[in-house]
Amino acid sequence: MAQGDTADWQELTDLTRDQPFVVERVRLTAKDVAIEGRWAIPELARLSGEDQVFVAAFLRSHGSIKEMEQVFGVSYPTVKARLNRIAEKLEFVDLAPQPSRAEVLDRLRRGELSADEAVKALEALK
Repeated sequence: MAQGDTADWQELTDLTRDQPFVVERVRLTAKDVAIEGRWAIPELARLSGEDQVFVAAFLRSHGSIKEMEQVFGVSYPTVKARLNRIAEKLEFVDLAPQPSRAEVLDRLRRGELSADEAVKALEALK
């Protein structure tokens, strides 16, 4: 991302001030093509510029709170508190959601589950 792009994104973030917004037009600059539609902004992009920098630094430090203390010149509790505050703003995706009753029965019909496995899966839904 070019420096100008970063400044543009920061300006957009400042303008929206935590207000919900959607992107309705995207331009592929290399191909001079524009696409119109409605797209929600990813969770991380909704964070303030400062919080985005903090998250990027956390990732670059491989999650080392000790390194974050040194980079930002703050204490361990301060890093943890900021991470917790940022985490509260993010909606986490369940990477292993429970299948619905219909999905379990469909898998049973297709032979992907035995009757015993299907019964156990259905009991787990209760």
